[in-house]
Amino acid sequence: MYRLRRSEAPTKEEKVAQRISTIVSDFSLDLEAVGYYLAKSVPHITFVRALEILEAARYNKDVAEYYKQGGYYDEGLF
Repeated sequence: MYRLRRSEAPTKEEKVAQRISTIVSDFSLDLEAVGYYLAKSVPHITFVRALEILEAARYNKDVAEYYKQGGYYDEGLF
């Protein structure tokens, strides 16, 4: 007898990240215009949360590159 292993369903955050990736990967999209409308048309909290997403993405990308080079990211903290 064997058991089929099903992969875990993507989390809500993973689904949102995939949607953002799909939207931004459209090369016909004018990103500067999107930024303009994001800054002018949406509530301030939405703009701040979008910045938080970008900062988290940059941090995690930097950490991943640092680990890939063989370093430990937090070694200079103590």
